[in-house]
Amino acid sequence: MEIRNVCVLGGSGFVGRHAVHLLSACGVEVTVPTRSRERAKELILLPTVDVMDADVHDEATLNHLTRDADAVINLVGVLHDGRGDRSFAEAHVALARKVVAACRKNNVQRLLHMSALNADVSGPSAYLRSKGEAEAIVRDSEAKWTIFRPSVIFGRGDRFLNMFARMLRFVPVVALGCPAARFQPVWVEDVAQAFVRALGEPHSYGQSYDLCGPKVYTLRELVALAGLWSGHPRLIIGLSDTLSYLQAFTLELLPGKLMTRDNVRSMRVDSVCDCEFPFPFGITPAALEAVTPLYLGAGGDPRARYGAYRRQHDTR
Repeated sequence: MEIRNVCVLGGSGFVGRHAVHLLSACGVEVTVPTRSRERAKELILLPTVDVMDADVHDEATLNHLTRDADAVINLVGVLHDGRGDRSFAEAHVALARKVVAACRKNNVQRLLHMSALNADVSGPSAYLRSKGEAEAIVRDSEAKWTIFRPSVIFGRGDRFLNMFARMLRFVPVVALGCPAARFQPVWVEDVAQAFVRALGEPHSYGQSYDLCGPKVYTLRELVALAGLWSGHPRLIIGLSDTLSYLQAFTLELLPGKLMTRDNVRSMRVDSVCDCEFPFPFGITPAALEAVTPLYLGAGGDPRARYGAYRRQHDTR
């Protein structure tokens, strides 16, 4: 199947920006609908990319956006339910249903969908259940679909390690909920590459891929590394399950939503891959240690961060 025109929903987001850059480099015409062109200003300059003001949750708008598409990539997702964000039901379930309907109406055969590791209609959290419901909708569609289920995604501008690095600048001690929760972080560039390479790959039709990096870490280890690489190492005190839940309840009342009770429920299941490597499509996943110190380092200066990283790993 020749893919010349792709509509990327969520194209101005964290993973989306990387995927759009890769698609443009391949000469693919890309449509990126967004509620804020300011968020997508780096994409506007790309030669094959059309950034449009649009609400993808509006069915008529979605039908218009997908009318001339050869493929649709749905990367839309929210981490917290409602209260300023769209709800899980809207962003994950309802939108998946609208995307499938738009693809059917416009005869768009190729559909790539972003899910999450451990997505399950019977999952322990509302987030994982909504992701599982969205997967079921995509699987039941008539499209040639491919689903991706990453663990936590890291990279410049992520909302995970960067959040901890910023927080550690201002606190002398960290009371950490769910310290033993396990993750297998995957680099955003590897995730974007997987989406782009899958587009024209017939063997990926009707397949789901769990995406993980090469190493498993506990949350305590990840927070400690964020402190080390950002130049703000801190004492970390792990909280019990009960205290983790109470802490999340308190944090829900604050702006920024550092953690919610639903996040705690999600972390009851380890976000790690039980599949054999290698990564799909011949991609070798980057190690956290090889990438993160270069953008997370203190001072914000890339040369200084690179120098610090080399000193840290100099074995001479």
